[in-house]
Amino acid sequence: MKGAGIIGIGAGCGALVATAFALQGQVHAASERLKTGATEAPKAQVAIANHAEAPYCTPPFKQVLQRVLNACGLIGTDSRRGCQPADVKTLASIGDDDFNALFTPLRERGAVIMFDDGAEKIDDLGKKVVEELWEDRRGARYFFIVARASKSGTPDFNRALSHKRANSVMFDLSDKFKKDDPDMDKKVGLLWLGNEFAQLGKEYCEWNVSRDRKKCSAEAINRSAFVSWVDCQL
Repeated sequence: MKGAGIIGIGAGCGALVATAFALQGQVHAASERLKTGATEAPKAQVAIANHAEAPYCTPPFKQVLQRVLNACGLIGTDSRRGCQPADVKTLASIGDDDFNALFTPLRERGAVIMFDDGAEKIDDLGKKVVEELWEDRRGARYFFIVARASKSGTPDFNRALSHKRANSVMFDLSDKFKKDDPDMDKKVGLLWLGNEFAQLGKEYCEWNVSRDRKKCSAEAINRSAFVSWVDCQL
């Protein structure tokens, strides 16, 4: 019993010492608040995400985006894969209206790269626009290259031509940035649509276009490549 009493006294002394240190700490904190004018003890800084979603990232927009990303192999794969019209329409179950709605909100984050009629080579003006846009990532995760072809020519020809246009943009990005960003393929989604989706109107000439806007036309828009970062988190 005597030993237990000694232990109890020791424990009590320890508690008193701990309480004294705690009180001393509180007094010191209160003193610091009086000096600085703070009304309460400082709180731990809350972690803030590096990238906030853009206003256009609405549930309907993200639903369409999710289907496109899944169909084009941008989610859960080790490297990029592309989407041709059949993939978008069947795997993503996206029609003309849905797909065109995917473009509209991206005006401030995207650009339209113009090509000559029947040509696949990206010119110097186009390269400049693409490279400047790539460097303006702002924390976005996905970069789309969506190439089209006008109504002239057969569907097979236009599908192949739009594929070459998409690759032309991608090759330029790879030449410029692959060395510093070995994983860039995982950020890029290529879509080549030929002329099988609804043709776009001249209103897209108001976007950031790679050539003289005054000479832009609906026909020029539909033989172009849309490029854009997508600022949505899924």
